[in-house]
Amino acid sequence: MSNQDLSERIGLSPSPCLRRLRQLESDGVISRYVALVEPAAVGLGVTAFVRIRLDSQDDRHLGQFEEAVANFPEVMECYLMTGEADYQLRVLVGSLGEFEDFLRHRLTRIPGVAQVTTSFALRPVVYKTALPVWGNAVPPSGG
Repeated sequence: MSNQDLSERIGLSPSPCLRRLRQLESDGVISRYVALVEPAAVGLGVTAFVRIRLDSQDDRHLGQFEEAVANFPEVMECYLMTGEADYQLRVLVGSLGEFEDFLRHRLTRIPGVAQVTTSFALRPVVYKTALPVWGNAVPPSGG
């Protein structure tokens, strides 16, 4: 959206609108701009949710795992978890064969990986990228 369109939409003239936008960027509220691409349209029709248990949860093993998965382009998200799994990944690939290759030749070769449990998504039901902010505005500090 252009600054002009944004300023009209929120009822602010373009100059103050741009200043506020730049302030949100410098404050880290806006971290980056992206284009949302439909995965299936680019041949990535398989979504896998992968839970990982490590044989040890010390800083060295956690760091090795996190560094490795950060370099795998198939890993769209990775979270350090509480509960039965140490990590949860969202992985996008083109086929089950590609997932098998990813699993056997890369993921399970990370030092310390003790257990891998995978679930495959049948279809998305809810997928949002917009944050649940109050009244479509950022809440006040402390709120």
